[in-house]
Amino acid sequence: MTLPSLAPRFISRRLPLSSVSRKYPISSRLGRRRWRSGAATSAISPLTSPVSRVTQCSARSLSSSADPDEDGDIENPLAAPREAMETDVLIVGAGPAGLAAAIRLKQLDKSGELSILVVDKSSEIGGHVLSGNVFEPRSMDELLPERWRTEFDGKTDVTSDSFLMLLDEERSFRLPDMALPSALHNDGNFVISLGKLVRYLGDVAEELGVEVYPGFAASEVLYDEDGGGVRGVATRDVGIGKDGQPKATFERGMELRARQTIFAEGARGSCAEECVEKFGLRDGRDVQTYGLGVKEVWEVPESVADPGCVLHS
Repeated sequence: MTLPSLAPRFISRRLPLSSVSRKYPISSRLGRRRWRSGAATSAISPLTSPVSRVTQCSARSLSSSADPDEDGDIENPLAAPREAMETDVLIVGAGPAGLAAAIRLKQLDKSGELSILVVDKSSEIGGHVLSGNVFEPRSMDELLPERWRTEFDGKTDVTSDSFLMLLDEERSFRLPDMALPSALHNDGNFVISLGKLVRYLGDVAEELGVEVYPGFAASEVLYDEDGGGVRGVATRDVGIGKDGQPKATFERGMELRARQTIFAEGARGSCAEECVEKFGLRDGRDVQTYGLGVKEVWEVPESVADPGCVLHS
């Protein structure tokens, strides 16, 4: 699996940031979370991001909201105006694709003024990435040349490939290597934990000044008033009971507005699928196909373990 195969979707919009927007602090509700317990990052971006601002959305904001009554109260908390925050680039999903995109954008930002915000529904970065992986490293060599091979310790060099034809529960025979297609030769590749790689990419992104916020699920896509472009996303309301009514702990979600929004949610992400349908992005194109894989994690005695061995069956 390579990062280009997980390319995120770009949705553009035109929303200039005024100079005033560079003076307001990020809402305390999106205050920086240390996304890995006890972990220290090399650099922590300040809570007063120079290119972000928080505003209170009016009843004419990006999504529908109720008008307050004469006393200024909102009769229905679920329809109350949301707070909003603006940024240059919003990335929805902190997997390999989203974090790689954030890192590359920061590398290209020669001015150092580009504000990038990454949100992910998992409570910690890498928490929803469970995949073990035989990793072809070209993408990482391009993204972080030289550096990642020395810093990332969650990899093992592939030492051998074997293709076994399974006859029954006890018998198998091995095909000769010369009979294997090139795609099954893993010379120069690594066996890695994809979850550890994502956590490493999160460290690098924060080091470069990217704002990374786990625990914030995007629940709604926000569009321009004419519906012709994406303006960002809204995070999910919290504190709603099983009956669908607000509890005492209810808190309204936030609107995250951006000049560019990247959806990197993975296969069939809800926000990306909504945009695909709304803008007809699959019209006139081949039907999307998906593969289904089943993985097992085995714990084997050290005496029979063979680090770096890749078995195909």
